[in-house]
This record gives sequence, C-alpha cells and structure tokens, in this order.
Amino acid sequence: MKKIAVFTSGGDSPGMNACVRAVVRTCMAQNVDVVGIMQGYKGMIEGGDNFMPLSSRSVGNIIQRGGTILKSSRSKAFMTPEGRKIAYDNLSAEGIEGIICIGGNGTFTGAEKFYNEFGIPSIGAPGTIDNDLYGTDLTIGFDTAINTAVEAIDKIRDTADSHGRVFFVEVMGRDTGFIALAATIAGGAESVLLPEVKGDHTKLIEFFRGRQQSKKSFSLVVVAEGNFEGGAIAISSMLNTEIPGFESRVVILGHIQRGGSPSAFDRVLASKLGYGAVNALLAGEKNKMVGLINNKIELTPYIDAITIKKELNPDLLALVDILNN
Repeated sequence: MKKIAVFTSGGDSPGMNACVRAVVRTCMAQNVDVVGIMQGYKGMIEGGDNFMPLSSRSVGNIIQRGGTILKSSRSKAFMTPEGRKIAYDNLSAEGIEGIICIGGNGTFTGAEKFYNEFGIPSIGAPGTIDNDLYGTDLTIGFDTAINTAVEAIDKIRDTADSHGRVFFVEVMGRDTGFIALAATIAGGAESVLLPEVKGDHTKLIEFFRGRQQSKKSFSLVVVAEGNFEGGAIAISSMLNTEIPGFESRVVILGHIQRGGSPSAFDRVLASKLGYGAVNALLAGEKNKMVGLINNKIELTPYIDAITIKKELNPDLLALVDILNN
C-alpha cells in the first residue's frame, strides 16, 4: 500500500490523539502516505476538506491532548448503502487503499460492512472508555476514565464524611460495568451496582438498613448508568421513600469521564496499538481489531470483537465485598 487513511469515530476517548500520532509516524517510517478523515464516516461521505494529508509535523504536540484532532461523529448516512457508496467513491478518488479506524462497536461494524460491499480493507484500534471490546485487555481511554472517576470520588468522600451522608456516584457504563467496578475498588466505595449483576431492590434496602444499624458515618456507592435499577437518581429516590429516615445525594459524572489529558498508560497503549494497526494493514491483514493481550499485540476479527461478550473479572467482583466489609 502507498496511501492509507485514518479516522476516529463514535464517542471520543482520551488517547485517540496519541493513536493517530502513532499511525501517522509509523506510516512515515514505512514511506506510506496517510490522510486524516475529519468527522469519521460523516466526513468520509462529505469528502472535500474532510480529507486532510497528514505528516509527522501535523501530529506534533497532540499526544497530551484529550478528545480527537480528527473530530468524531455518528453517521446515519453511512448506515445506508447509498451513503457507503459515496464514501467509497471519495476514498477511490483520493487513491486510498486501506483504513485505520479508531473507535468501538459501531465503528467496527461499519468497517466490516464497508469491506463486504466495496473491498476496502481496514484495521481497527479500540478507542472507547467502556473497555467492552473482546480481544484486548484494555481499550484506549479506559485508564484515564477510571482516574477521572476516582479523583471525583475522592472529593465526594470528603463531603460525605463531613456531613455523614450517603452518596450515589453514577459513572458511564450503559451495557458494561468495567469503569464502575474499577472505580469502586480504587475509590474505596462500599458497593457497586452493575448492568451484568442482576438483582432486586430488596437487597439494596437490606444493605442500607444494615448500614443504619451499624451506625456508619457515611457511604459511597458507585452506580453504572445501565444498572438494573435504572440509574443513580432512581435508586436514591426509591431508597429515600422506602427506608424511614434515609437520606442520600446523587452525583452524575457523565461526560467528564471522556475528556481530559490521557494518562501515561493510555498514551503508551494508544501508541502501541497505532503502530500495530499500521503494520498489520501493510502486512495484508484486514477486518481485524488490534489489541493488547498479556502485553502482546494480538489481532481479533471484527465480528468476534463486536459479538463476543467481554466478561467482568470475577475476582474483582469478590474483592469489592472483601475490601468493604
């Protein structure tokens, strides 16, 4: 290959810029031209100024920046055959022979479909704070998101302790609880509510009645936004109603978990994966995600990365109960 493209798509995650930087500079080392596509699949369809030639200097001074210099979007037009045909025509006009796509489930689903229809090969790098992709121990941005959540939990703890209150801290995780579980352990929270662990609110009521009897001065509970009870606000309201004298507060961290300067770990991880993605594409690999498993670069077919459910570590689930007795 003489010319490839790189883009970021879906939700942004800290470290995407470090991955773009590694992709570009690895291409330069291999004498391969690289084009950055602005706004993901949306920019691929719109063409024009969204196709931007990149050089080593283009990606200078970005490794420490959060977000993505290539911008991101979710494109409904790319979900249609007509939209994908326009994207293919634009790539062909630019002489682009392969793609590095940085994103998550939706990004890789689109790339797989695009290859099946038009034969444009791609390698994906897992850029999502959710850490929910099978085929990599960690995704780009996950470590930074945990650190952001833990920093907030540490500050909330001060207020909870000062006022003797219960705080429910909601973190991102619509379908998975990787952030919530890690933040609970690192933040020293007493309990965690996860999408993967089903239960009923009776257990929750018993937990807090036991807390009242033990006269604990304060409590912190981490809630993944997609947990079985419907979010921190719903849980707090339910307990305030059903337990006499119970009072709680809610903090929803929301999108601050996506932003900020990436941690050193995410910068290194993103650089490794960007480097590995380019080398895999140039070696003839296609329709695979590059990941890090046991500290080794591994390739996983898109279909597996998307469809195989990545399980929570059962030892970490047990550790929550042990550490917070």
